[in-house]
Amino acid sequence: MASTAAPVQEVATPAPSAVKQKIVFVLGGPGSGKGTQCLKLVDEFPDVAHFSAGDLLREHVKSGTEDGNMVADMIAKGLIVPAEITIGLLQSAVAQSGKGCILIDGFPRNTDNRDTFLKMFGYDCSLVLYFDCPESVLEERLLSRNQGRVDDNIEVIKKRFKVFLESSLPVIQSYEAVSKVAKIDTNRPIDDIYKEVRRLIVEL
Repeated sequence: MASTAAPVQEVATPAPSAVKQKIVFVLGGPGSGKGTQCLKLVDEFPDVAHFSAGDLLREHVKSGTEDGNMVADMIAKGLIVPAEITIGLLQSAVAQSGKGCILIDGFPRNTDNRDTFLKMFGYDCSLVLYFDCPESVLEERLLSRNQGRVDDNIEVIKKRFKVFLESSLPVIQSYEAVSKVAKIDTNRPIDDIYKEVRRLIVEL
């Protein structure tokens, strides 16, 4: 069901597919290794697709539309973008992927994201991977990766982590209540993390 909200008029939002893909939400603080682990899964498993809510939004920024410019301003300030925009982009990407298992990292960032996802997709995730890592380690990783992103400075990093704690942790806790969360310690070697992540996906 497509949203009728004005901000998503330029975002394609196809109706939910009759065949429901397995959706895995990948959550964790900024720099916790979500993207790295997702890419490793995609490399190994042909039927797995990976989408980053943040990457889709950054691509949308490049569109030059009024909607894209609004997203650019919010990202620069470390704020959360309206759910309809994010989920409209995700819905289009998932529908076009043709894959059976979809990893969505950095999403849902708050309860509004989660609720709007359910309304637009018509079904919930199969699993939530929660990448847990100390804030000091996350700051060090983000400051050293030097990818030229506007949201990788110390002030915005701290704001992003604060937003994660205030907005995303309640979402994780709601899924813990229904036994859908796998908490993973990501303050360790990448290959050690992947062994655990891989097992969870294989068993899904």
